[in-house]
Amino acid sequence: MFIYFFISCKSSTDSSSFPSLLFFFLNPRTKVNKQMSTPPSSSSSSSASVLILDYTLTLIPGLPNDVAALILSFIPYSYHSRLKLTCKSWRLFLTPSLNSLLLSLRRLNRLSHLLCIFPQDPSISPPFLFDPHNLAWSQLPTAPPDPHSYGLCNFSALSIGPHLYVLGGSLFDTRSFPIDRPSASSSVSRFDFTTGSWEPLAPMLHPRGSFGCAAVPDYDAILVAGGGSRHCVFGAAGSRMTSVERYDIRRNKWVELDRLPGLRAGCAGFFVGERMEFWVMGGYGEGRTIGGVLPVDEYCRDAAVMDLKSAGDGGVAGKWMEVGDMWEEGERVRVGKIVVVEDGERPGRPAVFMLEGNDIFRYDMASNQWRGETHVPNTAPHNSAFGFVVLDGELHVMTLLNAVNSTETRRKRHHKRAGKLYIRIYHPKKKTWRFLTTKSPFPYPLDFNTAVMCSVHL
Repeated sequence: MFIYFFISCKSSTDSSSFPSLLFFFLNPRTKVNKQMSTPPSSSSSSSASVLILDYTLTLIPGLPNDVAALILSFIPYSYHSRLKLTCKSWRLFLTPSLNSLLLSLRRLNRLSHLLCIFPQDPSISPPFLFDPHNLAWSQLPTAPPDPHSYGLCNFSALSIGPHLYVLGGSLFDTRSFPIDRPSASSSVSRFDFTTGSWEPLAPMLHPRGSFGCAAVPDYDAILVAGGGSRHCVFGAAGSRMTSVERYDIRRNKWVELDRLPGLRAGCAGFFVGERMEFWVMGGYGEGRTIGGVLPVDEYCRDAAVMDLKSAGDGGVAGKWMEVGDMWEEGERVRVGKIVVVEDGERPGRPAVFMLEGNDIFRYDMASNQWRGETHVPNTAPHNSAFGFVVLDGELHVMTLLNAVNSTETRRKRHHKRAGKLYIRIYHPKKKTWRFLTTKSPFPYPLDFNTAVMCSVHL
């Protein structure tokens, strides 16, 4: 197998940059960890900062290590784990914990847009990164387990820079009574791609699961709102809350903000940069019971918006204002799965989309209404679960095909995969659909009703 590289480089010494072409054919099985008699050139300052500590190791024979490092940095992140086996120098270079400049080099070039899927509790089942352009999967390590809790679900995940955050959720605590009653979690952890390890962070002031969450990149902050203790095992009941908090990434500290106008859980949150607003939409509020026994949700048809323009404390705290009902009585029961697409040409003006059944709607902020955008083609069988996520400005609707029942999978050991992922990809600007299919890396059927997904840029 050969790898073909095409690179356009710029001169770092001349203000007028000029393109140069570099073509290289490389057999990945070539051994390049032999000692070199000629030491690397000392005239290149970048070479000294990029090279591995052992100067006797070379990345690509016949090339300076700074040029070779640039070439290797163009390889998609999803292939790094397999290419580490090529030789010792590649293993050292492609291991971020041993070479902190790898991600820095990648950020100078075009980043890979990856999808991170948490099939269930990340301390039990490892999350996976999916590269849709190369149809490649990469496994991440599991989070450190808590000996007193299990069954974490309804948590939120988001990525900021080279970090992947896991916040809150609902779980079962062996120290609580009754033991089968779920509790909300306040724990926060972060996976650092530069070190390849998890680290605990300051817990939230209030435990919560199924809450609205959004990043505020310009202020290195994360906002969370609402939530409760409902667990995926139970279809109803659970607590609701109005609490809102801000996490300061630099200080590793949570700060209490003004509360929501009303109780809300199971909601979606997103940040509108141009307006400096934090939106919390959908979910369920006050609960009721049928016959005083069966709990039933009262779904929210409105939204709440925190205005951050007139806020103090670094622009990440403000007052709430309520947005009226987004649909008429009888039009729909509740808000479907919501995703937000950032416009690269108009930053700060995100487009909000909702998947409801086999239809996708776009939210019009001016009229406070959901308008039909498109219909999902090649729909799956009735009651099939869909995954809905944004990746590189496109909407991804995911379905599991040819899944094997988990009990049968345990009996028949030769079943190493649980079906295929059928992904329908919609481009909001071009109004076009495309499709792809990939094997699922999980050893059991993926449940999109409980799986947590987010995009990662590496």
